[in-house]
Amino acid sequence: MIKIGIIGGSGLDDPKILKNAGEIVVKTPYGSPTSALTCGTMEGVETVILARHGKNHNIYPSKVNFRANIWALKEQGCTHILASTAVGSLREEIAPGHLVFPGQFIDHTRKRETTFFDEDVVVHTPLAEPFCNNLIALISSCAERLGIRYHRDKTVITIEGPRFSTKAESHMFRSWQADVINMSTVPEVILAREKHIHYAVIAMSTDYDCWHEEEEPVTWEMIVTTMKKNAANVINLFMEAIPKIKEYDDICLR
Repeated sequence: MIKIGIIGGSGLDDPKILKNAGEIVVKTPYGSPTSALTCGTMEGVETVILARHGKNHNIYPSKVNFRANIWALKEQGCTHILASTAVGSLREEIAPGHLVFPGQFIDHTRKRETTFFDEDVVVHTPLAEPFCNNLIALISSCAERLGIRYHRDKTVITIEGPRFSTKAESHMFRSWQADVINMSTVPEVILAREKHIHYAVIAMSTDYDCWHEEEEPVTWEMIVTTMKKNAANVINLFMEAIPKIKEYDDICLR
Protein backbone atom coordinates (compact mmCIF):
# COMPACT_ATOMS: atom_id res chain seq x y z
CA MET A 1 0.00 0.00 0.00
CA ILE A 2 1.24 3.48 -0.87
CA LYS A 3 1.56 5.92 2.01
CA ILE A 4 3.21 9.32 1.73
CA GLY A 5 5.39 11.08 4.26
CA ILE A 6 5.76 14.85 3.99
CA ILE A 7 8.68 16.33 5.87
CA GLY A 8 7.88 19.99 6.19
CA GLY A 9 10.39 22.76 6.53
CA SER A 10 10.05 26.50 6.97
CA GLY A 11 6.26 26.75 7.16
CA LEU A 12 5.23 23.84 4.91
CA ASP A 13 4.00 21.54 7.65
CA ASP A 14 0.46 22.95 7.90
CA PRO A 15 -1.95 20.16 8.92
CA LYS A 16 -4.83 22.00 7.22
CA ILE A 17 -3.73 20.52 3.89
CA LEU A 18 -4.88 17.09 5.17
CA LYS A 19 -8.42 15.80 5.52
CA ASN A 20 -9.51 13.96 8.67
CA ALA A 21 -6.25 14.99 10.32
CA GLY A 22 -5.24 13.60 13.68
CA GLU A 23 -2.05 13.90 15.68
CA ILE A 24 -0.07 11.05 17.21
CA VAL A 25 3.01 11.10 19.43
CA VAL A 26 5.48 8.30 18.84
CA LYS A 27 8.76 7.08 20.34
CA THR A 28 11.57 5.38 18.47
CA PRO A 29 14.77 3.54 19.45
CA TYR A 30 16.51 6.84 18.65
CA GLY A 31 14.32 9.01 20.83
CA SER A 32 11.44 11.28 19.87
CA PRO A 33 10.94 12.67 16.38
CA THR A 34 11.16 16.43 16.08
CA SER A 35 7.38 16.73 16.11
CA ALA A 36 4.23 14.74 16.62
CA LEU A 37 2.99 13.11 13.42
CA THR A 38 -0.08 14.57 11.74
CA CYS A 39 -1.92 11.78 9.93
CA GLY A 40 -4.75 12.10 7.44
CA THR A 41 -5.40 11.96 3.72
CA MET A 42 -4.46 14.19 0.83
CA GLU A 43 -6.49 13.75 -2.33
CA GLY A 44 -7.57 10.37 -0.98
CA VAL A 45 -4.05 9.11 -0.25
CA GLU A 46 -2.90 8.33 3.31
CA THR A 47 -0.36 10.96 4.26
CA VAL A 48 1.77 11.72 7.33
CA ILE A 49 3.26 15.17 7.97
CA LEU A 50 6.31 15.66 10.19
CA ALA A 51 7.75 19.09 11.07
CA ARG A 52 11.51 18.80 10.63
CA HIS A 53 12.37 21.73 12.88
CA GLY A 54 9.48 21.31 15.32
CA LYS A 55 6.00 22.77 15.19
CA ASN A 56 7.35 26.15 16.31
CA HIS A 57 10.54 25.96 14.24
CA ASN A 58 12.59 25.84 17.43
CA ILE A 59 15.04 23.01 16.58
CA TYR A 60 18.18 24.15 14.81
CA PRO A 61 19.56 21.99 11.97
CA SER A 62 22.26 20.08 13.84
CA LYS A 63 19.81 19.13 16.60
CA VAL A 64 17.21 17.61 14.25
CA ASN A 65 16.78 13.95 15.20
CA PHE A 66 16.94 12.69 11.63
CA ARG A 67 17.12 9.01 12.60
CA ALA A 68 14.01 9.24 14.78
CA ASN A 69 12.16 11.14 12.04
CA ILE A 70 12.84 8.60 9.30
CA TRP A 71 12.29 5.64 11.65
CA ALA A 72 8.92 7.06 12.72
CA LEU A 73 7.73 7.54 9.13
CA LYS A 74 8.85 4.03 8.21
CA GLU A 75 7.04 2.57 11.24
CA GLN A 76 3.87 4.38 10.13
CA GLY A 77 4.12 2.56 6.81
CA CYS A 78 5.37 5.42 4.63
CA THR A 79 6.65 4.13 1.29
CA HIS A 80 7.50 7.53 -0.20
CA ILE A 81 8.75 10.80 1.26
CA LEU A 82 8.43 14.26 -0.26
CA ALA A 83 10.68 16.57 1.72
CA SER A 84 10.30 20.32 1.44
CA THR A 85 13.24 22.57 2.20
CA ALA A 86 14.48 26.12 1.70
CA VAL A 87 17.69 26.43 -0.32
CA GLY A 88 20.04 29.18 -1.30
CA SER A 89 20.86 29.40 -5.00
CA LEU A 90 24.45 29.10 -6.17
CA ARG A 91 23.49 29.66 -9.83
CA GLU A 92 22.20 32.77 -11.57
CA GLU A 93 19.46 30.85 -13.41
CA ILE A 94 17.96 29.43 -10.18
CA ALA A 95 16.15 32.57 -9.10
CA PRO A 96 14.42 33.07 -5.74
CA GLY A 97 10.94 31.52 -5.97
CA HIS A 98 11.97 28.74 -8.34
CA LEU A 99 11.65 25.12 -7.24
CA VAL A 100 14.54 22.68 -7.44
CA PHE A 101 14.40 18.87 -7.47
CA PRO A 102 17.98 17.77 -6.72
CA GLY A 103 19.43 14.58 -8.14
CA GLN A 104 22.73 14.61 -6.24
CA PHE A 105 24.08 15.84 -2.92
CA ILE A 106 27.38 16.86 -1.37
CA ASP A 107 27.72 16.27 2.37
CA HIS A 108 29.52 19.14 4.10
CA THR A 109 28.13 18.37 7.58
CA ARG A 110 30.43 17.40 10.44
CA LYS A 111 28.58 16.08 13.48
CA ARG A 112 25.40 14.26 12.45
CA GLU A 113 24.43 10.62 12.82
CA THR A 114 24.24 9.46 9.21
CA THR A 115 23.36 5.76 9.46
CA PHE A 116 21.15 3.24 11.21
CA PHE A 117 23.93 0.65 10.82
CA ASP A 118 26.29 1.76 13.57
CA GLU A 119 26.00 -1.36 15.75
CA ASP A 120 26.20 -5.13 15.21
CA VAL A 121 26.26 -5.05 11.40
CA VAL A 122 28.03 -2.98 8.76
CA VAL A 123 25.99 -2.12 5.66
CA HIS A 124 27.48 -0.17 2.76
CA THR A 125 24.51 1.50 1.07
CA PRO A 126 24.80 2.32 -2.65
CA LEU A 127 24.20 6.04 -3.19
CA ALA A 128 25.30 6.75 -6.75
CA GLU A 129 21.70 7.89 -7.36
CA PRO A 130 20.61 9.03 -3.88
CA PHE A 131 17.18 10.42 -4.79
CA CYS A 132 14.29 8.51 -6.37
CA ASN A 133 14.48 9.28 -10.08
CA ASN A 134 10.90 8.15 -10.64
CA LEU A 135 9.60 10.56 -8.03
CA ILE A 136 11.68 13.36 -9.54
CA ALA A 137 10.23 12.64 -12.98
CA LEU A 138 6.71 12.65 -11.54
CA ILE A 139 6.99 15.92 -9.61
CA SER A 140 8.72 17.52 -12.61
CA SER A 141 5.80 16.63 -14.89
CA CYS A 142 3.35 17.91 -12.26
CA ALA A 143 5.24 21.21 -11.95
CA GLU A 144 5.14 21.45 -15.74
CA ARG A 145 1.34 21.08 -15.73
CA LEU A 146 0.97 23.67 -12.98
CA GLY A 147 3.20 26.18 -14.75
CA ILE A 148 5.70 26.30 -11.87
CA ARG A 149 9.30 27.25 -12.67
CA TYR A 150 11.58 24.38 -11.65
CA HIS A 151 15.03 22.88 -12.13
CA ARG A 152 16.00 19.21 -11.91
CA ASP A 153 19.21 17.19 -12.03
CA LYS A 154 20.91 19.72 -9.74
CA THR A 155 23.29 19.17 -6.83
CA VAL A 156 22.48 20.30 -3.29
CA ILE A 157 25.24 20.80 -0.75
CA THR A 158 24.21 20.46 2.89
CA ILE A 159 26.18 22.43 5.46
CA GLU A 160 26.06 22.11 9.23
CA GLY A 161 24.54 25.48 10.08
CA PRO A 162 22.91 27.24 11.78
CA ARG A 163 25.19 29.98 10.44
CA PHE A 164 25.17 30.93 6.77
CA SER A 165 28.21 30.66 4.50
CA THR A 166 31.04 33.14 4.14
CA LYS A 167 31.61 34.54 0.65
CA ALA A 168 34.74 32.41 0.33
CA GLU A 169 32.75 29.27 1.18
CA SER A 170 29.94 30.21 -1.18
CA HIS A 171 32.38 30.60 -4.08
CA MET A 172 34.09 27.33 -3.10
CA PHE A 173 30.77 25.46 -3.18
CA ARG A 174 30.12 26.90 -6.65
CA SER A 175 33.51 25.62 -7.78
CA TRP A 176 32.52 22.17 -6.49
CA GLN A 177 29.60 22.23 -8.96
CA ALA A 178 26.96 22.56 -6.24
CA ASP A 179 23.83 24.35 -7.47
CA VAL A 180 21.90 24.99 -4.24
CA ILE A 181 22.72 24.96 -0.54
CA ASN A 182 20.76 24.00 2.59
CA MET A 183 21.12 22.59 6.10
CA SER A 184 18.73 19.61 6.05
CA THR A 185 18.95 17.17 3.13
CA VAL A 186 21.86 15.22 4.63
CA PRO A 187 21.50 12.80 6.38
CA GLU A 188 17.74 12.67 5.71
CA VAL A 189 18.16 11.27 2.19
CA ILE A 190 20.75 8.70 3.33
CA LEU A 191 18.55 7.39 6.12
CA ALA A 192 15.53 7.18 3.83
CA ARG A 193 17.55 5.07 1.40
CA GLU A 194 18.69 2.78 4.24
CA LYS A 195 15.02 2.24 5.11
CA HIS A 196 14.11 1.60 1.44
CA ILE A 197 11.83 4.62 1.25
CA HIS A 198 11.47 6.47 -2.06
CA TYR A 199 12.66 10.00 -1.32
CA ALA A 200 12.67 13.27 -3.27
CA VAL A 201 13.23 16.88 -2.29
CA ILE A 202 11.03 19.78 -3.27
CA ALA A 203 13.37 22.68 -2.63
CA MET A 204 12.43 26.32 -2.87
CA SER A 205 15.13 28.79 -3.83
CA THR A 206 14.82 31.71 -1.42
CA ASP A 207 18.00 33.73 -2.04
CA TYR A 208 21.41 33.82 -3.73
CA ASP A 209 23.39 32.84 -0.61
CA CYS A 210 26.17 35.46 -0.50
CA TRP A 211 28.21 34.89 -3.69
CA HIS A 212 26.09 37.18 -5.89
CA GLU A 213 27.63 40.66 -5.74
CA GLU A 214 24.44 42.35 -6.97
CA GLU A 215 22.19 40.76 -4.33
CA GLU A 216 21.94 41.25 -0.58
CA PRO A 217 23.54 38.43 1.47
CA VAL A 218 21.01 35.94 2.79
CA THR A 219 19.16 36.55 6.06
CA TRP A 220 16.58 34.44 7.87
CA GLU A 221 13.98 37.16 7.30
CA MET A 222 14.64 36.97 3.55
CA ILE A 223 14.08 33.19 3.59
CA VAL A 224 10.80 33.44 5.52
CA THR A 225 9.43 36.18 3.26
CA THR A 226 10.12 34.21 0.07
CA MET A 227 8.77 30.98 1.54
CA LYS A 228 5.51 32.65 2.56
CA LYS A 229 5.08 34.11 -0.93
CA ASN A 230 5.65 30.78 -2.65
CA ALA A 231 4.38 28.16 -0.18
CA ALA A 232 1.19 27.79 -2.21
CA ASN A 233 3.22 26.48 -5.17
CA VAL A 234 4.71 23.71 -3.05
CA ILE A 235 1.35 22.78 -1.52
CA ASN A 236 -0.26 22.73 -4.97
CA LEU A 237 2.55 20.48 -6.16
CA PHE A 238 1.94 18.10 -3.24
CA MET A 239 -1.74 17.94 -4.10
CA GLU A 240 -1.06 17.37 -7.80
CA ALA A 241 1.64 14.73 -7.32
CA ILE A 242 0.50 12.66 -4.34
CA PRO A 243 -2.60 11.06 -5.94
CA LYS A 244 -0.46 10.13 -8.94
CA ILE A 245 2.21 8.34 -6.90
CA LYS A 246 -0.05 5.34 -6.30
CA GLU A 247 -0.56 5.01 -10.06
CA TYR A 248 3.03 5.65 -11.02
CA ASP A 249 5.24 2.95 -12.52
CA ASP A 250 7.65 2.87 -9.60
CA ILE A 251 10.51 0.45 -9.03
CA CYS A 252 11.89 -1.11 -5.90
CA LEU A 253 14.96 0.47 -4.36
CA ARG A 254 18.13 -1.49 -4.93
